[in-house]
Amino acid sequence: MRILLVEDDELIGDAIVNALKDAAYATDWVRDAGTAMAAVMGREHDAVLLDLNLPGGDGLQVLRELRRIDAAWPVLILTARDGVEERIAGLDSGADDYLVKPFDLKEMLARLRAATRRLGAHGEARMTSGKLSLDPLTHMAAYDGTECRMSSREFAVLSALLQRPGAILSRADLERKVYGWDEQVEGNAIEYLIYSIRKKLGADAIRNIRGVGWMVDRDVPPGL
Repeated sequence: MRILLVEDDELIGDAIVNALKDAAYATDWVRDAGTAMAAVMGREHDAVLLDLNLPGGDGLQVLRELRRIDAAWPVLILTARDGVEERIAGLDSGADDYLVKPFDLKEMLARLRAATRRLGAHGEARMTSGKLSLDPLTHMAAYDGTECRMSSREFAVLSALLQRPGAILSRADLERKVYGWDEQVEGNAIEYLIYSIRKKLGADAIRNIRGVGWMVDRDVPPGL
């Protein structure tokens, strides 16, 4: 899952990015309203963490533009503005949640999971398809009786595949879900992660469609 972080404070932004990466989110960090607007227009992200006090404009302007483009995009406001009227303005402008600085990073991650849960993405209590399942809270994966904890990168790959069971995801598709803009990606990084997951869970946990990409099996209705 790919997150857009809009935050101009270097210390706060760095802490949030590290927390998101540890939780297996691919994260892109921008620091001003203009760059945030451009990123929103690119529609590359699954959720947005948005500060309001930004160089070059107000975060609420970014939020309103985002809502004009996509009404369902999960957005969490992260701000020092703690007045009741300011909270109301943020929520009425389309935010899913409003978190006042300073905040606990674990609470931020929990609120992000809650905001994305309604879209059936990274926030589900447990993702399952066929014999394969994945717990976003513990990063434990299970396949056909074998259970093992996934690394952050392995979890991100498996989560992306489980979001679209039966669909083939290419290397480029998975790289977009696993890595942020500023991260260097080795040419065989995704292949290595797939190999590592299969080694833990079994070769049949992920199917290789030669020359195209990878997929996990979708649930088969009873009686078929």
